[in-house]
Amino acid sequence: MQKVVAVLGGGIGGLSACHHLSKCPNVSKIVLLEKSGRCGGWLSTIRRDDGAVFEQGPRGVRPAGAVGRNTLNLVSELGLESEILPVTKDHVASKNRFLYVKGQLHKMPSGPGGVIRTIPPFSRPIIQSVLKEMLIRKGTEEDESVHAFVSRRLGSELADVVIDSLCRGVFAGDSRQLSVRSCFPPLYEAERSRGSIVLGMLMGSGEGGPKVVPSDLAKRASKESWTQWSLRRGMQAFPEALEDMLKRRERVEHHHHAKVTSLNMNGGGWEIKLDDGISLKADHVISTLPASELASVLPPAAQPLSEQLRSIASVNVAVVNLEYEGFILPVTGFGHLVPSSEDPGLLGVVYDSVPFPQHNRSGGLTTRLTVMMGGAWFEQTFGHPDSVTKQTLLDRATQAVTSHLGVNSQPVWSCVALHKLCVPFLISEKMRQYISNHNLPLTLAGASYDGVSVNDVIFSGRTAAEGLIGKT
Repeated sequence: MQKVVAVLGGGIGGLSACHHLSKCPNVSKIVLLEKSGRCGGWLSTIRRDDGAVFEQGPRGVRPAGAVGRNTLNLVSELGLESEILPVTKDHVASKNRFLYVKGQLHKMPSGPGGVIRTIPPFSRPIIQSVLKEMLIRKGTEEDESVHAFVSRRLGSELADVVIDSLCRGVFAGDSRQLSVRSCFPPLYEAERSRGSIVLGMLMGSGEGGPKVVPSDLAKRASKESWTQWSLRRGMQAFPEALEDMLKRRERVEHHHHAKVTSLNMNGGGWEIKLDDGISLKADHVISTLPASELASVLPPAAQPLSEQLRSIASVNVAVVNLEYEGFILPVTGFGHLVPSSEDPGLLGVVYDSVPFPQHNRSGGLTTRLTVMMGGAWFEQTFGHPDSVTKQTLLDRATQAVTSHLGVNSQPVWSCVALHKLCVPFLISEKMRQYISNHNLPLTLAGASYDGVSVNDVIFSGRTAAEGLIGKT
């Protein structure tokens, strides 16, 4: 039977779901509902007339693993190969990543030398923690915080400095609150199956992930050892190309400025009400909306599901793009992270001009930086997100650049964006179980459920579509 499928949310996950649905002849119509005036979600790029490119969301994508191959395969399908800007493993942005600890920048240990010697800010060689880890008994908890897990297995120093900073960089979250099972499944599985992270990584945890056949582009990324990539016109070019392709498919209907206000069951399908009073009918809904948004539109009968969705924590992140005249960095690399013990409100600084100099303006040397602030510490640092001014955030960002990097000049250009409730984290098994038990024609996809990276969100959209129509 032919189905009408509504996809809620036109971010990269929703677009990915539409793309895979549109390949199936059994879907008679796909209705994409996006509440804003553009698709792409957190993939948001500023393009200036002088050629400068600034990312307000993700600024590079990792090509590794099945989900990385899947994204590169989609780039190929969209004909964007010539737009790719790859960063290889021997590039300085891949080799040099820094931590800002006790008022100083420290290069993260890399290569054999960095592991067997004592390198500040650490008090002993990392190899000691790694060797000891293999002898530590398996934990008995069903789940625990990332910080507790790493402290138990690798010691408190690595947990306090490295893992704390990493969780702030990836999730803008507090390692003491985040679940290891939902945020770092490979570490959790390695301990469960092999009794050790190290042995699990060396031998594999025994659970095969998804299989994705690599395109020529994905093969090239592997052969050339890419560590990340972007696009010449910025990451927003990716959802723009995907949306353009979908517009050429006659079974796909696009609606911008289409905010969903309620979902109600109607004879085995859904009645979807929009804020402009229009009602649509669909046999199935794929929701890529943030969990709290979906919770607010579900029918009263699905209250247990709404409550579970509301329990997903998400955070506010300020992203400040800065441009300086000349090359102002004291070190070169990808950027630096800041542990919460050093400065809770300042998550890290990305040295955008190092991995992607192609995004600098034409004519004259400049340095582009992005300062990330807030996350789980937003309210304690800046107060309520609705009352903080952009000037406050800009001042805080430029102060950090001055104190961390010794930059005395002021930026010649800046842009402040506040992303509200943007990085969620939770295990979604219970919610999917509820949907299955109650035979709801609803699929959850996107960052609220399957990982926050660009690759995870794209793959989540694909998985949602294929769960409905079979593999494409």
